[in-house]
Amino acid sequence: MSLQVVSAVSNSSLLQPGFSLLNFDGHVFLFGQKGWPKRSCPTGVFLLDIKQTELKMKPAFFSKDSCYLPPLRYPALCVLGSNAKSDEYHYIIHGGKTPNNDLSDKIYFMSLISKNSKKMMFRCIEKDLDGDVPEARYGHTINVVHSRGKSVSVIFGGRSYTPLAQRTTEKWNSVVDCLPSVFLVDFEFGCCTSYILPELQDGLSFHVSIAREDTIYILGGHSLQNNTRCPNLYKLKVDLPLGSPAVTCTILPGGISVSSAIVTQISDTEFVLVGGYHSDNQKRLVCNTIVLEDSKIEIVERVSPEWTPDIKHCRIWFGRDLGKGSVLLGIPGANKQLISDANYFYILRCKGAEEDKEEELTTQICSQTSNEDPGDSTPFEDSEEFCFSAEANSFDIGDNDTYNENDEEDESETGYWTTCSSSCNIDINSWVPFYSTELNKPAMILCSSGAGHWVHAQCMDLSETMLLRLSEANVKYFCNKHVDLNKGLQTPQKVVHLKKQPMKPLRKKKAMKLATSMKKSFLRRLFE
Repeated sequence: MSLQVVSAVSNSSLLQPGFSLLNFDGHVFLFGQKGWPKRSCPTGVFLLDIKQTELKMKPAFFSKDSCYLPPLRYPALCVLGSNAKSDEYHYIIHGGKTPNNDLSDKIYFMSLISKNSKKMMFRCIEKDLDGDVPEARYGHTINVVHSRGKSVSVIFGGRSYTPLAQRTTEKWNSVVDCLPSVFLVDFEFGCCTSYILPELQDGLSFHVSIAREDTIYILGGHSLQNNTRCPNLYKLKVDLPLGSPAVTCTILPGGISVSSAIVTQISDTEFVLVGGYHSDNQKRLVCNTIVLEDSKIEIVERVSPEWTPDIKHCRIWFGRDLGKGSVLLGIPGANKQLISDANYFYILRCKGAEEDKEEELTTQICSQTSNEDPGDSTPFEDSEEFCFSAEANSFDIGDNDTYNENDEEDESETGYWTTCSSSCNIDINSWVPFYSTELNKPAMILCSSGAGHWVHAQCMDLSETMLLRLSEANVKYFCNKHVDLNKGLQTPQKVVHLKKQPMKPLRKKKAMKLATSMKKSFLRRLFE
């Protein structure tokens, strides 16, 4: 195993904990960027172009018949092939968190429909389900199993927000483990069925799941209810006869106490487990080899790479499977780089030395043929875990314009849980809806003072009627701090003075005649 430092060019802050990597024909794409998509890449999907030790991100595009796909963190991902005779496949994306911390319950199918030297085109469609539809969640897994010539997807685990009926003022936005139900999803007929198995007593999230044929192995995971990382090892077996499906669960010995681990496949039957956590404050620096053969699983410890001091001493780390036995690892780079939210990145290669040399040679050849590149090259959620899953049958570009994050505006000040003013009392753990239009985040309004900043409507003592009026009217709003200052800086209205027409000068004779006439008129009135 070898560890290589990667230099991210100007946009590493888009890679955040909870991101996902999609592998299409050897090309790796980032999904789940930090924040909402910008003008430079409205899809929020990027091609990761790794040349030598340099990482660049290039925008990908969606077809016109695609649905909108928000940037989701900690979703469940897996690959579903069209059929056994076709090389075409697409990714299934379920659940996840939006940049506003809303949870998604939608299922998307994403496929690569065209590629050339300048553009990668995807199609994304949303799937509707009937039956026992899983609730919105994150930190769960989805896998595809095959039995008797048929295929179904299996969803398990995850976290969700506390149900509304059980929320309290102190913990309004707290999360809980989802029920340990197993969901079988048949996308051909659009139906979903849930199963409750007696072996699965506690909810799990951020576990590892590996699927092979009709069996799924579930390893590790974190239980919020008990705040434990038990050495779980479950074997789920799915039988798909002509009638109703049958799901059985077996508890196996030899599990590992770990959460948020990363799995990459190095051969048809071998996988490598990397990273994760023993506890909230202890990373797991040990690596393991997982072997699946003849309906059996074997987990053995293997030699770990020479971790750098930065990796050893950092409190959190995150990453994803790059495919071909490689893993992309990231650690926070705050206080070490010029950009406060930038990260350090490494590529961990888990194959042997000869295979690594062949892969490096292939990478060098690809980079030499694409030198004509016309492109330019929130605080971490420490309490969150990072979810990874792997399929037993994994899948082994021309240049686009490189995304340049410097062209975009910073959206960090528009977070819903920032301190908007000195009197702000909005707290994520104690907040409750104040307006009828609020659901799970407070209403905000833009103050037009200076460069503009967002404030909570509740902190500004705005009534619901006034808030709706301001949102509908095309007028500028100023918060309580800047409203008086704004009035003082306003230019006084210009007073329009009426112009007086000057009197025309009278000739001397006319003036004397007029004076004599006025004098006679005055004397006449005096003696009458």
